[in-house]
Amino acid sequence: MTVERTLRLIAGLFILASVGLGYYVSPYWYLFTAFVGLNLLQSAFTNWCPMITILRKAGLK
Repeated sequence: MTVERTLRLIAGLFILASVGLGYYVSPYWYLFTAFVGLNLLQSAFTNWCPMITILRKAGLK
């Protein structure tokens, strides 16, 4: 699996998990959803994402 596909998978899982936690546990988890969304937005403009750096160091293509 490539870095880009893995990144999309992780972002989707983080968003779904944080929405579920926000609904069932505490509304403060929606802040994590907003953080992931903001990180995706800034990476669209800057072409840099911290998770890509982590995934590349982990050995993904």
